[in-house]
Amino acid sequence: MSNSVRVAVLGATGAVGTELLELLDSRQFPLASLKLLASPRTAGQTILFKGENLVIEAVDEKSFVDVDIVLASAGSSTSKQWVKTIVDSGAVIIDNSSAFRMDKDVPLIVPEINPTAAEHHKGIIANPNCTTILLGMAIWPLHQVQPIKRIVVATYQSASGAGARAMEELKTQAQAILNQLEPKAESFPYPLAFNLFPHNSSLNELGYCEEEMKMINETRKIFNDTQIQVSATCIRVPVLRAHSEAVNLEFEQPFAVEKAREILKTAPGVTLVEDWQNNYFPMPMDATGKDDVLVGRIRQDLSHPCGLELWLCGDQIRKGAALNAVQIAELLVKNNLLRPQAVAV
Repeated sequence: MSNSVRVAVLGATGAVGTELLELLDSRQFPLASLKLLASPRTAGQTILFKGENLVIEAVDEKSFVDVDIVLASAGSSTSKQWVKTIVDSGAVIIDNSSAFRMDKDVPLIVPEINPTAAEHHKGIIANPNCTTILLGMAIWPLHQVQPIKRIVVATYQSASGAGARAMEELKTQAQAILNQLEPKAESFPYPLAFNLFPHNSSLNELGYCEEEMKMINETRKIFNDTQIQVSATCIRVPVLRAHSEAVNLEFEQPFAVEKAREILKTAPGVTLVEDWQNNYFPMPMDATGKDDVLVGRIRQDLSHPCGLELWLCGDQIRKGAALNAVQIAELLVKNNLLRPQAVAV
Protein backbone atom coordinates (compact mmCIF):
# COMPACT_ATOMS: atom_id res chain seq x y z
CA MET A 1 0.00 0.00 0.00
CA SER A 2 1.17 3.51 -0.79
CA ASN A 3 2.57 5.60 2.07
CA SER A 4 0.43 8.56 1.10
CA VAL A 5 -2.78 8.26 3.11
CA ARG A 6 -3.80 11.25 5.19
CA VAL A 7 -5.98 10.14 8.11
CA ALA A 8 -8.03 11.99 10.71
CA VAL A 9 -9.44 10.26 13.79
CA LEU A 10 -12.61 11.99 14.95
CA GLY A 11 -13.21 11.08 18.60
CA ALA A 12 -9.55 10.29 19.24
CA THR A 13 -9.80 10.30 23.04
CA GLY A 14 -12.57 7.70 23.43
CA ALA A 15 -12.22 3.95 23.95
CA VAL A 16 -12.59 3.19 20.24
CA GLY A 17 -10.48 6.18 19.21
CA THR A 18 -7.63 5.00 21.43
CA GLU A 19 -7.87 1.52 19.89
CA LEU A 20 -7.89 3.00 16.38
CA LEU A 21 -4.55 4.66 17.06
CA GLU A 22 -3.04 1.45 18.41
CA LEU A 23 -4.19 -0.46 15.33
CA LEU A 24 -2.94 2.16 12.87
CA ASP A 25 0.45 1.70 14.51
CA SER A 26 0.53 -2.08 14.99
CA ARG A 27 -0.87 -2.85 11.52
CA GLN A 28 1.59 -0.39 9.93
CA PHE A 29 -1.13 1.51 8.14
CA PRO A 30 0.48 3.61 5.36
CA LEU A 31 0.15 7.02 6.97
CA ALA A 32 1.34 10.20 5.32
CA SER A 33 -0.16 12.25 8.15
CA LEU A 34 -2.42 11.74 11.16
CA LYS A 35 -4.76 14.32 12.65
CA LEU A 36 -6.42 13.79 16.05
CA LEU A 37 -9.79 15.48 16.47
CA ALA A 38 -12.04 15.71 19.51
CA SER A 39 -14.22 18.15 21.43
CA PRO A 40 -12.89 21.51 22.67
CA ARG A 41 -12.80 19.97 26.15
CA THR A 42 -9.73 17.86 25.28
CA ALA A 43 -8.19 20.13 22.65
CA GLY A 44 -4.56 20.94 23.37
CA GLN A 45 -3.88 17.66 25.12
CA THR A 46 -1.38 15.28 23.52
CA ILE A 47 -1.36 11.58 22.66
CA LEU A 48 1.85 9.63 22.08
CA PHE A 49 1.92 7.98 18.65
CA LYS A 50 5.02 6.33 17.18
CA GLY A 51 7.22 8.20 19.62
CA GLU A 52 5.70 11.59 18.81
CA ASN A 53 3.33 13.65 20.93
CA LEU A 54 0.42 14.56 18.66
CA VAL A 55 -1.74 17.49 19.73
CA ILE A 56 -5.50 16.92 19.85
CA GLU A 57 -7.38 19.53 17.83
CA ALA A 58 -10.92 20.78 18.32
CA VAL A 59 -12.91 19.81 15.24
CA ASP A 60 -13.98 22.70 13.02
CA GLU A 61 -14.86 23.52 9.40
CA LYS A 62 -11.25 23.28 8.24
CA SER A 63 -10.32 20.08 10.07
CA PHE A 64 -10.80 17.85 7.03
CA VAL A 65 -8.80 19.81 4.47
CA ASP A 66 -6.00 17.60 3.06
CA VAL A 67 -7.48 14.44 4.59
CA ASP A 68 -8.20 11.22 2.67
CA ILE A 69 -9.91 9.10 5.34
CA VAL A 70 -11.80 10.10 8.47
CA LEU A 71 -12.18 7.36 11.07
CA ALA A 72 -15.14 8.65 13.04
CA SER A 73 -16.03 7.36 16.48
CA ALA A 74 -17.62 10.30 18.26
CA GLY A 75 -21.30 9.34 18.16
CA SER A 76 -24.19 9.76 15.73
CA SER A 77 -24.86 13.44 16.39
CA THR A 78 -21.24 14.39 15.77
CA SER A 79 -21.05 12.31 12.58
CA LYS A 80 -24.25 13.89 11.27
CA GLN A 81 -22.96 17.35 12.11
CA TRP A 82 -19.69 16.97 10.17
CA VAL A 83 -20.47 14.46 7.40
CA LYS A 84 -21.23 17.07 4.71
CA THR A 85 -18.03 18.96 5.49
CA ILE A 86 -16.05 15.71 5.32
CA VAL A 87 -17.56 14.54 2.04
CA ASP A 88 -17.34 17.99 0.44
CA SER A 89 -13.63 18.10 1.35
CA GLY A 90 -13.05 14.97 -0.75
CA ALA A 91 -12.41 12.58 2.15
CA VAL A 92 -14.12 9.26 2.90
CA ILE A 93 -15.71 8.93 6.33
CA ILE A 94 -15.71 5.46 7.88
CA ASP A 95 -18.30 5.97 10.59
CA ASN A 96 -18.61 3.85 13.73
CA SER A 97 -21.98 5.28 14.75
CA SER A 98 -25.45 4.13 13.70
CA ALA A 99 -26.11 7.40 11.84
CA PHE A 100 -25.89 6.08 8.27
CA ARG A 101 -25.99 2.30 8.53
CA MET A 102 -29.42 1.80 7.02
CA ASP A 103 -29.09 4.51 4.36
CA LYS A 104 -29.55 2.71 1.04
CA ASP A 105 -26.71 4.71 -0.53
CA VAL A 106 -24.22 3.92 2.26
CA PRO A 107 -22.31 0.62 2.20
CA LEU A 108 -22.38 -1.29 5.50
CA ILE A 109 -19.22 -3.36 5.46
CA VAL A 110 -17.50 -6.24 7.18
CA PRO A 111 -14.44 -6.82 4.96
CA GLU A 112 -14.50 -10.60 5.42
CA ILE A 113 -18.13 -10.69 4.25
CA ASN A 114 -18.96 -8.01 1.68
CA PRO A 115 -15.78 -6.17 0.62
CA THR A 116 -17.08 -5.38 -2.88
CA ALA A 117 -19.75 -3.11 -1.35
CA ALA A 118 -16.95 -0.57 -0.84
CA GLU A 119 -16.77 -0.05 -4.59
CA HIS A 120 -20.10 1.78 -4.49
CA HIS A 121 -19.43 4.29 -1.73
CA LYS A 122 -20.16 7.98 -2.23
CA GLY A 123 -17.86 9.24 0.47
CA ILE A 124 -19.58 7.52 3.41
CA ILE A 125 -19.03 3.96 4.65
CA ALA A 126 -20.75 2.67 7.78
CA ASN A 127 -19.17 0.36 10.31
CA PRO A 128 -21.83 -2.10 11.57
CA ASN A 129 -22.96 -2.53 15.14
CA CYS A 130 -20.52 -4.54 17.24
CA THR A 131 -22.88 -7.44 17.92
CA THR A 132 -23.76 -7.65 14.22
CA ILE A 133 -20.09 -7.80 13.20
CA LEU A 134 -19.29 -10.58 15.66
CA LEU A 135 -22.36 -12.58 14.63
CA GLY A 136 -21.62 -12.16 10.93
CA MET A 137 -18.02 -13.29 11.30
CA ALA A 138 -19.13 -16.56 12.89
CA ILE A 139 -22.04 -17.46 10.62
CA TRP A 140 -21.17 -16.03 7.18
CA PRO A 141 -18.78 -18.93 6.36
CA LEU A 142 -21.62 -21.37 7.07
CA HIS A 143 -24.14 -19.27 5.13
CA GLN A 144 -21.84 -19.45 2.09
CA VAL A 145 -22.00 -23.25 2.10
CA GLN A 146 -25.68 -23.57 2.89
CA PRO A 147 -27.93 -20.50 3.23
CA ILE A 148 -29.23 -19.81 6.71
CA LYS A 149 -33.00 -19.61 6.94
CA ARG A 150 -33.37 -18.27 10.49
CA ILE A 151 -31.14 -16.87 13.24
CA VAL A 152 -32.07 -16.67 16.92
CA VAL A 153 -29.41 -14.89 18.96
CA ALA A 154 -29.03 -13.82 22.57
CA THR A 155 -26.23 -11.38 23.31
CA TYR A 156 -24.26 -10.84 26.51
CA GLN A 157 -22.82 -7.36 26.00
CA SER A 158 -19.94 -5.82 27.90
CA ALA A 159 -19.70 -2.36 29.43
CA SER A 160 -17.30 -1.21 26.70
CA GLY A 161 -20.23 -0.90 24.30
CA ALA A 162 -21.19 2.23 26.24
CA GLY A 163 -17.68 3.66 26.21
CA ALA A 164 -14.66 4.16 28.45
CA ARG A 165 -16.67 5.91 31.16
CA ALA A 166 -19.00 2.92 31.47
CA MET A 167 -16.04 0.58 31.86
CA GLU A 168 -14.66 2.69 34.72
CA GLU A 169 -18.12 2.88 36.26
CA LEU A 170 -18.35 -0.93 36.31
CA LYS A 171 -15.05 -1.12 38.22
CA THR A 172 -16.19 1.55 40.68
CA GLN A 173 -19.54 -0.16 41.24
CA ALA A 174 -17.88 -3.52 41.90
CA GLN A 175 -15.56 -1.96 44.46
CA ALA A 176 -18.47 -0.17 46.12
CA ILE A 177 -20.49 -3.37 46.46
CA LEU A 178 -17.50 -5.26 47.85
CA ASN A 179 -17.14 -2.48 50.42
CA GLN A 180 -20.88 -2.77 51.22
CA LEU A 181 -21.62 0.64 49.74
CA GLU A 182 -24.44 1.68 47.43
CA PRO A 183 -23.26 1.51 43.77
CA LYS A 184 -23.96 4.61 41.67
CA ALA A 185 -25.26 4.28 38.09
CA GLU A 186 -24.66 7.04 35.55
CA SER A 187 -23.69 5.38 32.25
CA PHE A 188 -26.53 2.89 32.61
CA PRO A 189 -29.96 3.21 34.23
CA TYR A 190 -29.10 0.50 36.79
CA PRO A 191 -25.93 -0.75 38.46
CA LEU A 192 -24.18 -3.27 36.20
CA ALA A 193 -21.70 -4.77 38.68
CA PHE A 194 -22.87 -8.21 39.88
CA ASN A 195 -26.01 -7.63 37.81
CA LEU A 196 -27.42 -7.84 34.30
CA PHE A 197 -30.38 -6.35 32.48
CA PRO A 198 -31.89 -6.11 28.99
CA HIS A 199 -30.12 -3.59 26.78
CA ASN A 200 -31.38 -0.13 27.69
CA SER A 201 -31.69 1.30 24.16
CA SER A 202 -35.14 2.61 23.24
CA LEU A 203 -38.01 0.14 22.74
CA ASN A 204 -40.29 0.02 19.72
CA GLU A 205 -44.02 -0.72 19.71
CA LEU A 206 -43.34 -4.47 19.41
CA GLY A 207 -41.14 -4.52 22.50
CA TYR A 208 -37.80 -4.86 20.70
CA CYS A 209 -35.03 -2.47 21.67
CA GLU A 210 -32.96 -0.48 19.20
CA GLU A 211 -29.94 -2.74 19.70
CA GLU A 212 -31.98 -5.80 18.76
CA MET A 213 -33.36 -4.11 15.65
CA LYS A 214 -29.83 -3.18 14.60
CA MET A 215 -28.88 -6.85 14.59
CA ILE A 216 -31.95 -7.75 12.54
CA ASN A 217 -31.71 -5.01 9.92
CA GLU A 218 -27.93 -4.82 9.63
CA THR A 219 -27.50 -8.57 9.20
CA ARG A 220 -29.95 -8.54 6.31
CA LYS A 221 -28.16 -5.62 4.67
CA ILE A 222 -24.65 -7.03 5.05
CA PHE A 223 -25.72 -10.49 3.85
CA ASN A 224 -27.75 -8.87 1.05
CA ASP A 225 -30.63 -11.14 2.02
CA THR A 226 -33.95 -9.55 2.95
CA GLN A 227 -35.53 -12.96 3.50
CA ILE A 228 -33.28 -14.20 6.29
CA GLN A 229 -35.22 -14.27 9.56
CA VAL A 230 -33.50 -12.86 12.64
CA SER A 231 -34.65 -12.67 16.25
CA ALA A 232 -32.41 -11.04 18.85
CA THR A 233 -32.44 -10.55 22.61
CA CYS A 234 -29.72 -8.19 23.83
CA ILE A 235 -28.52 -8.21 27.43
CA ARG A 236 -25.94 -6.04 29.18
CA VAL A 237 -23.63 -8.05 31.48
CA PRO A 238 -20.86 -7.09 33.95
CA VAL A 239 -17.93 -7.79 31.61
CA LEU A 240 -15.45 -5.05 30.69
CA ARG A 241 -14.85 -5.26 26.93
CA ALA A 242 -15.80 -8.49 25.13
CA HIS A 243 -19.29 -9.42 23.95
CA SER A 244 -20.64 -12.98 23.89
CA GLU A 245 -23.49 -14.43 21.87
CA ALA A 246 -25.52 -17.66 21.99
CA VAL A 247 -26.61 -18.41 18.42
CA ASN A 248 -29.19 -20.81 17.02
CA LEU A 249 -29.19 -21.32 13.24
CA GLU A 250 -31.85 -22.97 11.11
CA PHE A 251 -31.02 -24.20 7.61
CA GLU A 252 -33.22 -25.61 4.85
CA GLN A 253 -31.40 -28.95 5.16
CA PRO A 254 -29.43 -30.61 7.98
CA PHE A 255 -25.93 -29.20 8.45
CA ALA A 256 -23.44 -31.70 9.88
CA VAL A 257 -21.68 -30.47 13.02
CA GLU A 258 -18.31 -31.76 11.84
CA LYS A 259 -18.71 -29.96 8.54
CA ALA A 260 -19.50 -26.70 10.32
CA ARG A 261 -16.50 -27.20 12.58
CA GLU A 262 -14.14 -27.78 9.65
CA ILE A 263 -15.46 -24.66 7.86
CA LEU A 264 -14.96 -22.43 10.90
CA LYS A 265 -11.46 -23.82 11.54
CA THR A 266 -10.23 -22.08 8.40
CA ALA A 267 -12.58 -19.08 8.29
CA PRO A 268 -10.75 -15.72 8.16
CA GLY A 269 -10.94 -13.74 11.39
CA VAL A 270 -12.30 -16.71 13.34
CA THR A 271 -10.61 -18.97 15.89
CA LEU A 272 -12.28 -22.23 16.86
CA VAL A 273 -12.10 -22.80 20.64
CA GLU A 274 -13.39 -26.19 21.71
CA ASP A 275 -12.05 -28.44 24.45
CA TRP A 276 -14.96 -30.74 25.11
CA GLN A 277 -13.10 -32.88 27.66
CA ASN A 278 -12.47 -29.88 29.90
CA ASN A 279 -15.70 -28.03 29.02
CA TYR A 280 -13.59 -25.12 27.74
CA PHE A 281 -15.11 -22.82 25.15
CA PRO A 282 -14.84 -19.12 24.19
CA MET A 283 -14.79 -16.72 27.13
CA PRO A 284 -14.68 -12.91 27.26
CA MET A 285 -11.37 -13.01 29.13
CA ASP A 286 -9.80 -14.94 26.26
CA ALA A 287 -11.33 -12.73 23.56
CA THR A 288 -10.20 -9.44 25.13
CA GLY A 289 -7.46 -7.85 23.05
CA LYS A 290 -7.79 -10.44 20.28
CA ASP A 291 -8.50 -9.63 16.64
CA ASP A 292 -10.32 -12.88 15.92
CA VAL A 293 -13.84 -13.81 16.95
CA LEU A 294 -13.71 -16.93 19.12
CA VAL A 295 -16.31 -19.56 18.20
CA GLY A 296 -17.08 -22.91 19.79
CA ARG A 297 -19.54 -25.31 21.41
CA ILE A 298 -20.94 -26.12 17.96
CA ARG A 299 -23.65 -28.72 18.32
CA GLN A 300 -26.82 -30.09 16.82
CA ASP A 301 -30.04 -28.38 17.87
CA LEU A 302 -31.92 -31.26 19.49
CA SER A 303 -35.24 -29.55 18.82
CA HIS A 304 -34.77 -29.20 15.05
CA PRO A 305 -33.12 -31.52 12.49
CA CYS A 306 -31.88 -28.55 10.44
CA GLY A 307 -30.60 -26.55 13.39
CA LEU A 308 -27.13 -25.79 14.77
CA GLU A 309 -26.14 -24.12 18.02
CA LEU A 310 -22.91 -22.22 18.65
CA TRP A 311 -21.32 -19.81 21.11
CA LEU A 312 -19.01 -16.89 20.34
CA CYS A 313 -17.00 -14.19 22.08
CA GLY A 314 -15.33 -11.17 20.50
CA ASP A 315 -13.60 -8.01 21.63
CA GLN A 316 -16.22 -5.26 21.26
CA ILE A 317 -13.70 -2.44 20.94
CA ARG A 318 -11.44 -4.31 18.53
CA LYS A 319 -13.23 -6.36 15.83
CA GLY A 320 -16.55 -5.00 17.04
CA ALA A 321 -15.48 -1.44 16.20
CA ALA A 322 -11.91 -0.18 15.68
CA LEU A 323 -10.37 -3.15 13.86
CA ASN A 324 -13.25 -3.43 11.42
CA ALA A 325 -12.95 0.29 10.64
CA VAL A 326 -9.20 0.05 10.02
CA GLN A 327 -9.74 -3.03 7.83
CA ILE A 328 -12.21 -1.01 5.75
CA ALA A 329 -9.61 1.74 5.41
CA GLU A 330 -7.04 -0.84 4.30
CA LEU A 331 -9.54 -2.15 1.78
CA LEU A 332 -10.03 1.32 0.31
CA VAL A 333 -6.30 1.87 -0.04
CA LYS A 334 -5.55 -1.58 -1.46
CA ASN A 335 -8.26 -1.29 -4.11
CA ASN A 336 -7.66 2.38 -4.92
CA LEU A 337 -11.12 3.39 -3.72
CA LEU A 338 -10.20 6.72 -2.14
CA ARG A 339 -11.87 9.78 -3.62
CA PRO A 340 -10.13 12.41 -5.72
CA GLN A 341 -9.80 15.42 -3.45
CA ALA A 342 -12.69 17.84 -3.89
CA VAL A 343 -12.36 21.57 -3.48
CA ALA A 344 -11.32 22.14 0.13
CA VAL A 345 -13.85 23.75 2.45
